[in-house]
Amino acid sequence: MVSRILQKPLQHKKSFFLLGPRGTGKTYWIKQNLSDAIYIDLLDMEIYALLLSNPHRLVEFIPRQCEQWIVIDEVQKIPDLLNEVHRLIEQEHYYFVLTGSSARNLRKQGVNLLAGRALVYHLYPLVAQEIGEENFDLISALQYGMLPAILSEPSPSAYLKAYVTTYLREEILQEGLTRNLSAFTRFLEVASFSQGQVLNMSAIARESNISQKNVSNYFDILDDLLLGYRLPIFSKRAKRQIIQHPKFYYFDVGVYQTLRPRGFSDTQAEVDGAALETIFLQSLRAINEYYELEYQLYYWRTLAGVEVDFIVYGQKGFFAFEIKRSSVVSKSDAKGLLSFKQDYPEASLYLIYGGERQYFFDDVKVLPMRDALFLLPTILEGSL
Repeated sequence: MVSRILQKPLQHKKSFFLLGPRGTGKTYWIKQNLSDAIYIDLLDMEIYALLLSNPHRLVEFIPRQCEQWIVIDEVQKIPDLLNEVHRLIEQEHYYFVLTGSSARNLRKQGVNLLAGRALVYHLYPLVAQEIGEENFDLISALQYGMLPAILSEPSPSAYLKAYVTTYLREEILQEGLTRNLSAFTRFLEVASFSQGQVLNMSAIARESNISQKNVSNYFDILDDLLLGYRLPIFSKRAKRQIIQHPKFYYFDVGVYQTLRPRGFSDTQAEVDGAALETIFLQSLRAINEYYELEYQLYYWRTLAGVEVDFIVYGQKGFFAFEIKRSSVVSKSDAKGLLSFKQDYPEASLYLIYGGERQYFFDDVKVLPMRDALFLLPTILEGSL
């Protein structure tokens, strides 16, 4: 059994959204932490049909003068329920937990409606700290990802294939996000080649034989379903010419590995490099939110091609991370970090690699990937 880091929502007696892709453990988290809550599951077709036709009947599921948490699971399926939730928060002072795996309808109607009345939290795939030193297997995590079910699945690859199919069938078809499922499926595969790469919409459109407008819309769908993440360029006080386009990542390394086709010309280094970046980024995003560190995440790349994989910037600190798959690195592998240091001398520099020993290259702290994942909270809190 894993112990999730996210506990902050329970410390505020205030309604909140708990958002995250399917399979990240939202329902399990609710049942583990709010076992006595009133639970309204919109995946139950009878409840769904009843509330879809008449959202005002939500009150029939709640006892008078209720002091328990009221959970509405997959609330994005009936956005109009949020009007009733709003009323009950205001008039009856009820406390709601609203879970969702799609931000599209919530962004359109819910989050703005409940701003100030409901906090927003996210649940991510597992991080190394939640699995523990004894049980965490980096090689397995890089191949199959960090979705909680992977830990108990006899066939992780079969689970991931079914997971991707479920998203296509339930989220894309049922919510009518696109009329052309075959084109979207083709796009998902082509987009996997852009994992950890600067987005080139025209190239993706050309390779997938889809219009650039539709490609842009498909990336928006990935954002809405919390399946994709676009990492912006760091441009604060820029002293050199830098590129402007974001980099793209699927939210979990196992999902990326499942979607990424393997061909004769593919090199293992190309696939492994993107996988290492992905597992670090997904941990970085989770730790940043769970510990309420409020960092902004970026990457840095000049027009001359000098790049740093991840920049972490905020009031608590300023960090630059470069990821290398090799088990042996030299000072030349830190040239991007050292160039960044010239422009931003206040930044702390880390080179994360596939070896086993910690050491320094001048101002650059060199860490094995496994150590870096476990040390990440300490680093970001400025204690390392």
